[in-house]
Amino acid sequence: MSFATFPAPSVIADSASLDLPLLATEPVPPRIAAALQAMRDGRAVVLQDDHDRENEADLIVSAERLSVETMALLIRECSGIVCLCLPDEKIRALELPPMAVNNESRHGTAFTVSIEARDGVTTGVSALDRVTTIRAAISDTAKPADIVRPGHVFPLRAQPGGVLARRGHTEGTVDLAILAGLKPAGVLCELMNADGTMTRGADVERFAQQHNLPMLTIAELVEFREALATARECVADAV
Repeated sequence: MSFATFPAPSVIADSASLDLPLLATEPVPPRIAAALQAMRDGRAVVLQDDHDRENEADLIVSAERLSVETMALLIRECSGIVCLCLPDEKIRALELPPMAVNNESRHGTAFTVSIEARDGVTTGVSALDRVTTIRAAISDTAKPADIVRPGHVFPLRAQPGGVLARRGHTEGTVDLAILAGLKPAGVLCELMNADGTMTRGADVERFAQQHNLPMLTIAELVEFREALATARECVADAV
């Protein structure tokens, strides 16, 4: 069966992520460390992008550590559009075509067709059903036949190179999962106010404090990855 595919990546994933995963001996800034521990614990992280980009905050969670309770939090406090961030190689392994052949999204957000688990779900809408779908998709043995289309989970393709290639929530989510020593897969949902407007500025910080969630910016993650890559290059040159 033929289907549309994403363009081949311009960089090889392995060479684009030489600074990942994180080594135990490498120093980590406190805010990065708090976010990584939350990912390992299956708790949400508030990830804020650049003010001159979307200027929005997403709740992100490790896909493999995601619980039904945390999924319910995402559905309740966010937009309800639950996205599964996956690396290019996983998108291709699952044979997930782009949602649109010609992506005219303002920021090039790489949606694939939406998905549902083939087995173990009812309508696919509940928190339990969405977690079931995500677990089916990220399984090490997942095959294209294990999921159906369309569904109520929206996969996103992360650019090889992560936030160093694209300063998006998608790439930030996958980068944090890898840095935490977890599968390169994460779930995100855009944070919204009760009145339906997007949560921005001081409201984001208040939400993070109210729910005792670590907060991080894409800019901080970019700075950390750049510093990490530079440090490793210096070590390699010294050998």
